[in-house]
Amino acid sequence: MSGGLVALLDDIAALAKIAAASVDDVAAGAAKAGAKAAGVVIDDAAVTPQYVSGADPSRELPMIKKIFWGSLRNKLLIILPALLLISAFIPGIIPFILMAGGTYLCYEGAEKIWHKLRGQHEPDEDTPAVDRGPEAEAKVTKGAITTDFILSCEIMVIAMNEVAADSLWVRAAILVAVAIAITVGVYGAVALIVKMDDIGLHLTTKDSAGSKHFGELLVRGMPKVLTTITVIGTIAMLWVGGHIMLQGAHDLGWHGPYDLVHALEHPVARIAVVGSALAWLVNTLCSAVLGLAWGLVVMAVLTPLLKVLPFGKKKDGHEEHGTPAAVDGQQPAKHDADPAS
Repeated sequence: MSGGLVALLDDIAALAKIAAASVDDVAAGAAKAGAKAAGVVIDDAAVTPQYVSGADPSRELPMIKKIFWGSLRNKLLIILPALLLISAFIPGIIPFILMAGGTYLCYEGAEKIWHKLRGQHEPDEDTPAVDRGPEAEAKVTKGAITTDFILSCEIMVIAMNEVAADSLWVRAAILVAVAIAITVGVYGAVALIVKMDDIGLHLTTKDSAGSKHFGELLVRGMPKVLTTITVIGTIAMLWVGGHIMLQGAHDLGWHGPYDLVHALEHPVARIAVVGSALAWLVNTLCSAVLGLAWGLVVMAVLTPLLKVLPFGKKKDGHEEHGTPAAVDGQQPAKHDADPAS
């Protein structure tokens, strides 16, 4: 009897070790996959505050909460099952899906830079969506969830590609972890960004001179923070999109661009101490330049088509694609920042 109990305990210990190893594998895989999707995550965090900026402060967090749950449902109930089925039955198309997503990122980044250089900005609207009624607010929220769906697809496909060699159940666990962690992280950051100026205003009412000064810094600094996040998001989109295209072309047999970039890395990689960081910067810069070039090519092809296709028509002279959804012919108001559009 005691021998059977010892054997059972040994089995339980072995299972616990396997479970712990699996948890470690999932955590490591989720961290690796999440890091690769960082560029899209930054852009997601940069885009979302624009949907609720200008809204009544009492409605900002409820709107973000709706977008959060919509994003999580998209990732877990639609994108995740679809990717698992694709990876199980037709894994050969994942590189092409990834490159299609990379092309989208390059296009979005190039379009933002092009519009910024041409001085095109969306007109600010003094009346927030919530002041035009619940229906208008619902349309703005739906538009945010739709844009988030596209970015979520990119995040999940990039994550899937990083763990393609793992078993189906490990892939599923990693993607669930990535979906939850990234969604919580993005919308937690968005909520903090959106409410930061309100926090600053509250601090300016305190008796403490230090609190007042810090509150004033927050109020004055938030427009600059939003602009900085948008710029970083645009660069990250070009970098990630360009790198996806570079790696994808290499995997499909066109080695020239990939080999050229790595040839440019070698001279700086030999520098003591900072060589690895410099090599990464060279690779990142080359990927961003490639992403911008490819995005401009795609933009040159798509722009004429979007003018004639029904879903590509503009409202108030600006495309709906990639920007806060127009509501009843109006655009939601923004913070005082001047993000690249």
